[in-house]
Amino acid sequence: MNNLHEKPAQFELLNVCHDTEARRGTLHTRRGAIETPAFMPVGTLGTVKGMLPEQLKEIGAQIILGNTYHLYLRPGHERLARLGGLHRFMNWDRPILTDSGGFQVFSLGALRKINEEGVRFQSHLDGSKHILTPELSIAIQEALGADIMMVFDECIPHPATRAYVAESTARSSRWAARCKKARTDQSAALFGIVQGGMEEDLRRQSVEELLETGFDGYALGGLSVGESAEVMYQVMEWSLPLLPQDRPRYVMGVGTPENLVEAVARGADMFDCVMPTRNARNGVLFTSFGKLSIKQARFVEDETPIDSDCSCYVCRNYSRAYLRHLYQSNEILASVLNTTHNLYYYLHLMQDMRAALTAGTFKVFREKFYRKRIQAGEA
Repeated sequence: MNNLHEKPAQFELLNVCHDTEARRGTLHTRRGAIETPAFMPVGTLGTVKGMLPEQLKEIGAQIILGNTYHLYLRPGHERLARLGGLHRFMNWDRPILTDSGGFQVFSLGALRKINEEGVRFQSHLDGSKHILTPELSIAIQEALGADIMMVFDECIPHPATRAYVAESTARSSRWAARCKKARTDQSAALFGIVQGGMEEDLRRQSVEELLETGFDGYALGGLSVGESAEVMYQVMEWSLPLLPQDRPRYVMGVGTPENLVEAVARGADMFDCVMPTRNARNGVLFTSFGKLSIKQARFVEDETPIDSDCSCYVCRNYSRAYLRHLYQSNEILASVLNTTHNLYYYLHLMQDMRAALTAGTFKVFREKFYRKRIQAGEA
């Protein structure tokens, strides 16, 4: 693994918007460069649901996510290491970012218990008991062969008391330092995760503690957990300017197309979210004019594409009527085609933002993005 790249990820800042905090850059990893702002499709179990790796490349995916918690439980990180790592296992030769497993463990609720050592939990698969520590999280991610690893942290629920947020944030900082100490693969990047709930001073404290430890990139965690969009954007405005200009900034688990545009405007570089794939499987499609529910009866004889402004394979070849028929018939192809379109939309939204930042027209892009939605009655 270490011969792929002599250093962990290096970030090159290329353009900065004069009207906003938006920025364009290139994140160089051992398995290739990632142009930012970038959206990362979620491949929880070593697959982006409904998509072949070749299809992901065709629509512009530069990097995908793997899930530490799920892959640890099945098929197991040691088995995956014996099989050549996650890249070989799933036939993906571009970068992979793995989460730490923290979000999944903490979402187990009554099935888990937190202490300084880590988190004791019961598997959602068979009830078996486990303990996930910062050290084990890094060992799992290294066994998977991740190109970008995330520190083990607690995704703080919302709402939460200030006392709980303060205690959890301080513990996550200590866990982050343990993660860095546990890393043995120096060619894999390690990102710190800013916590602090919806408290400005605790977010600042988290940033300061992470900067003192030092990481290859920084993420904002604990967002899109039930707070309003306004609060989410406020946390970004508190936190993102405190992070180093020469490191990538990743906003985790966010979000809608509007969220992405606003987060980029506030200085974020990287995103992931299950929204485009999960919505696709439920018949909800993302377009330049807003969301469209393909299950609606009004599309039963509609011969137009999902989005006349979209040049994806689906919009070039299939009608809304056909896609509605597939969905109503519970055909597997419905999920495949809907997912292809939604991911294409997300990836090309990022591509359009990169182009606008290169041309110095991000402000114009942002205005046009909302104008189309207002004209369609979606904003």
